[in-house]
This record gives sequence, C-alpha cells and structure tokens, in this order.
Amino acid sequence: MVWEKEKIVGSCIFGGAAFAVGASFLHLFLKGELPLGLGLGLSSPWRILRKRKPVRVYMDGCFDMMHYGHCNALRQARALGDQLVVGVVSDEEIIANKGPPVTPLHERMTMVKAVKWVDEVISDAPYAITEDFMKKLFDEYQIDYIIHGDDPCVLPDGTDAYALAKKAGRYKQIKRTEGVSSTDIVGRMLLCVRERSISDTHSRSSLQRQFSHGHSSPKFDDGPSSAGTRVSHFLPTSRRIVQFSNGKGPGPDARIVYIDGAFDLFHAGHVEILRLARELGDFLLVGIHNDQTVSAKRGTHRPIMNLHERSLSVLACRYVDEVIIGAPWEVSKDTITTFDISLVVHGTVAESDDFQKEEDNPYAVPISMGIFQILESPLDITTSTIIRRIVANHEAYQKRNAKKEASEKKYYEQKSFVSGD
Repeated sequence: MVWEKEKIVGSCIFGGAAFAVGASFLHLFLKGELPLGLGLGLSSPWRILRKRKPVRVYMDGCFDMMHYGHCNALRQARALGDQLVVGVVSDEEIIANKGPPVTPLHERMTMVKAVKWVDEVISDAPYAITEDFMKKLFDEYQIDYIIHGDDPCVLPDGTDAYALAKKAGRYKQIKRTEGVSSTDIVGRMLLCVRERSISDTHSRSSLQRQFSHGHSSPKFDDGPSSAGTRVSHFLPTSRRIVQFSNGKGPGPDARIVYIDGAFDLFHAGHVEILRLARELGDFLLVGIHNDQTVSAKRGTHRPIMNLHERSLSVLACRYVDEVIIGAPWEVSKDTITTFDISLVVHGTVAESDDFQKEEDNPYAVPISMGIFQILESPLDITTSTIIRRIVANHEAYQKRNAKKEASEKKYYEQKSFVSGD
C-alpha cells in the first residue's frame, strides 16, 4: 500500500515536472528561441506552425549588356535572403535617365531570368524607388529589404535613387564587382572597332595581347563627347569560380550534352541555345574557347571579354552545369571519352559556318560517331550583332557614358557639401 502511494506521488511529481519542462520548451518554441525540432520529435503540425517566413529581397537594375559583374551582384543579393526578386528597368526609363540601352527589354528579361540566383523577375521597374513603388514592393511582393551595390545610383538631378528605401530602414548594401561595367564594355567595343581600322598589324596584335592579359591600353579621343576606356583588369581567383560553380558533377547514368563556343559578350542568343541544349540531357557541359583561339578564328579585335570573364558569365546561367575553361577548338575522341559526352550540339545562328564544312570541321569526330546535332537557334543574335548596335549609335553611347560621369560627379559634390568635407 505504501509502495502504491509512493508510486502515485512519484508519478504526479514526474508528470508535473515533465509538464513544466514541456510548457517551457513550447513557450520558447513559439517565441522562436528554440531551433525547430531540437530533439523534441515534433510532429508535422508543429513544424507547419513554426515554419519561418522566407526573407524576400529586391534588387533592380538596367542589366544592359549583362556581364559577370551583374551576376555577382545578384549572387550577393540572394545571399542576404531566401528569395531574390529582380526588377528590370524599362527602355523608356533608361533613355530618360542614362541614354539608349544596347539591349532591349525583352533581351534583358531573358538574361536576368536565366541567372541561377534569381527567383522572380518584375518587368518595367522604375529607375528610381518612388514611394508608391516601394509600398507595392512591401505589400504586394512581400519584400523585406531593397538591395543595391556600394556604387552610387544617381538621378539626373544628382539625388540618390535609393534615398527613400534608406530612410525606411529597409535598405541593404553589397559590394560592387570592380573592373567591369556596361559603360566599360561599350568603351572596349568602341576601342576595338577603332583599332580594327588601323592598318598596323603590330598595333592590333598588341591590343589583343593586352586584352588577354588584362593590361591597360591607350585612350582614344574623338572629341569632347568621347569617353576613353581601358581593357579588362579582371583577375580571376579560384574562390570566385567556386562561388559561381554548381559544385556537383553528373550522376552515374547522366546523359551529358556538350556545346562549345566563345560566348563573348554573353547575350540572350547564348542563353536561349543553352536552354535548348540543356533540355536534351541531364547535364550540360559548356566548352569555352581561350582568347588565342577566338582571336585566330574571329580576328585580332576579339574577344571583347577575356576567357575568365566569359567563363563566369556562362557559369552564372541556370541551364549550365559545368564549363571547360579553355576548351579545344576541335571536339576530339579523347574529349568525348574523358567527359563521357553523349551528345554534341551546335546552334544554327553562329559567327561562322565551320560546323557545316566538309573539311576541317571541328565537329568531324562527333559527326562520325553519330552524336552531333544541330539546333535551331531561337534568336538571331550574335556577338557581332551587339557590336553593330554599338557602332551604329556610337555617338549616343559616348554621350551616355559622359552623362553618367557628370551625374556621379554631381552626386559626390552634393555629398561632400552635406558632410562638410
């Protein structure tokens, strides 16, 4: 009997203690101070109850002539939240604030949607964050933070385009990728076209070597509105390549599709052919030709972007699983065997028709093996298309570059005045 009473009392004490501990854990759990499922064996209803709201971040931009600097900005923005929403500024807004864009809105939308860190895209975003648009972002799109780089985004009147977001306390900043900008790339193209017209072969060869090795080039001057430029100062690191890589190889029975090219001035035409290629298999391997190969096949004025710049742009594409940096011009039996390639593809729109030649065809081996396929290119765009757009309207782009420099100068002057420096 005594034993029974002690047993009942002990059970009550133990039960009461367990209840108290359980209640304490539940209190901490509901407050969010206890990690989900920390040794509690919580059932799925509890998990649903405590599921954290994803942090949604917003970043906008023109994304004109999209390059690896844009991609790195989007990568950094995505790291500040769980979902990245990107606003692509309309053609009209770009013209009003900067000058004519090189690539129209539909091409820029294609590029941004293809970046693997982007979850959602808003078309026709305003150049400046207005009160109405900011309210729409917070209420309709459930945005938690607005992101921009540490470089100034200046309106024609010299004011900060993100002033309202900063005032609302919903602004976060990332580090700008040094060494590249759309303005810089336009300048590179204008310089290359200028140098191409020079008859001195040595000068042209020297220029190409500078592009390949990242050295400075002489400025050029076409008058007051001219904007000088320099070639790439980009220095690749293994860390940056890892940041852009998927970090996983093909599965044991994966169908590996291979496509190669220069992928210079990575554009919407490239994106669309890569999308089609990826749909034909489980793993898309992209071969990127080195600077010397591109120069030999396209002329000493090419490539505009060096090998590592081109590699990062391709790696940022969501349809690409892996790249070969400095792939050989000819697709050999050894390459096919080494990478276990099931299919080699090529688009109908290209800078040359080498893939259709009877002799000296770089795809002779995969053709003989019956694993070569020509894909109908969705867009009639090449690197030369982009260059022609610049050349045809070069005065407007030079004025655009000068306009940007003037706006930034005005911004810094106002900032200096306010700070009292």
